[in-house]
Formats: sequence, structure tokens, C-alpha cells
Amino acid sequence: MRFVKQIFNFYINSSIHVALAIYSLTFITLIQLNIPYDEDLLLFVFFGSITGYNFVKYFGLAKFHHRSLANWLRVIQLFSLICFGVMCFFALKLQFNAIILLLLMALITFFYAAPLLPKELFLDNAYNLRTISGLKVYVISFVWTVVTVLLPVINNNYSIDHDVLIISFQRYLYVIILILPFDIRDLHYDSLKLGTIPQRIGISMTKKLGVFLLILFFLLEFLKDEINSDTLIISGVLTVITGVFIVFSSKHRGRNYSAFWVEGLPVFWLVLVLIFD
Repeated sequence: MRFVKQIFNFYINSSIHVALAIYSLTFITLIQLNIPYDEDLLLFVFFGSITGYNFVKYFGLAKFHHRSLANWLRVIQLFSLICFGVMCFFALKLQFNAIILLLLMALITFFYAAPLLPKELFLDNAYNLRTISGLKVYVISFVWTVVTVLLPVINNNYSIDHDVLIISFQRYLYVIILILPFDIRDLHYDSLKLGTIPQRIGISMTKKLGVFLLILFFLLEFLKDEINSDTLIISGVLTVITGVFIVFSSKHRGRNYSAFWVEGLPVFWLVLVLIFD
């Protein structure tokens, strides 16, 4: 039982789960736009997500404790290095325009974690995008949207049409919604300087905002050029299930409520899409 728990903790802490969520959202975009299965892109997104997330999560720890890293962190570092190598291999198979877009996202990710920006922009001594009050949720949502929607579009020379813009807006909203349970959970630990949504408006209003954004997410389906009953059913089921997780979010919930169940919702979405496809 202890071994199973260690494997599960590694699965979560090494960002495999969040990478699977981002992989799922990218796959969903391919299906939504009838773009042929792009294995190289999907594998790049998966391994790139592990690399990027582990850099963001463990940059500070590795920087200040590199000589006395805990064993688990050393394992994650080695795992991340391997994933970085695999990511580079698949990056070479992408279109040039897609690589340029990825470089821009890599810069945002770097400045999100690294303390290299002007000190006068920040409320504490971290000096990175992550610590600008209220900015975190919007940076994460923007990067996820670009990677899971615009990247597959550009890599497959698909035009950015009306439906792509609607899907992008939906994806941006949905990622913000998924972040809300995390911010509610972390109310005990987050510095007030972060200015997260629950810190600004409270837990009750955050849940109401999440439900409102979910309704908007669903209604956007009716603005697409191509509407079918299967897509509406999938969006409806996803809206209801996600809404339940938002309503039952609490700062007293266990870590796995958000880190596993909420973050696994994109995988559930992909399963629904594949069943109806």
C-alpha cells in the first residue's frame, strides 16, 4: 500500500497528471476542428508540460537547495531532464511557426518562475510574473489556451476562423474555472499579496463566479458555425460535473480533490468526446 501511495504521489508531484490534462485538451481541439491526429504535437505537449510545470514548481527549491535536495526532488529533476530531452526531439518535428509560438510561451513560463523582472513591478522580493498581484490565473489560462488551441491550429496550417476564436475563449474560461478550486484550497497558504480571486471576493462569490463562467462556457457552443447535438450533450455534461466540483470546493478539502479530481476533468472531457466521436 505504501508503494502504491509513493507511485501516486510521484504521478502527481512530477506533473504527469497535469500534463495528461493538457494533452487531453489539445487532443480535444484536434477532434473539434476535424484536424487529423497529430501524434508528434500531442507527445510534444505532454512532455513539454511536464518540463514546464516542474520548472515552475521546483525552480526555487532547486536554486537554493541544490546541494541538499531531498531524494524525491532529485528523482523528479532526473525525470524532468529526460522529459526535456524527449520534448526537444518532438519539437524538431513541428512546423516553424509553431516553434516560434512555443518559444514565446517558453519565455512567459520562464519569467513566470524566474526572479528576473524589474523590482518595482512586484509586491515582494520574488520579482517574477507569478507574484504580481492577481495575475497568476490569467497567465496560466492564457498559456494553456495558446498551447491547447492555437498550437495545434498553427502546426496543422488550419486557419484561425470564427470557431477557433470561440473555442479559444471557451478554453480560456474553462482553465480559469479549473483554477478556482486550487485557489480556494490554498487560502490558508497563499500570501495575501498574490491577490487570488477567493482572496479578493471570498469563497462564496468565487463559487458563484465559477458557475457563471461555466454557464457562459456552455452558451458559447451556440455561437459556433457548426453545432451538433453530440457536442451540446458533451458540453452540458461537462458543465454540470465541473459545476459540482466548484460548488463543493473548500479550503478544508484534501489535496487530491483539486490536484487529482479537478485537474482530471479535461481527461474526462476527452473520454466523453471519444465516446461520442
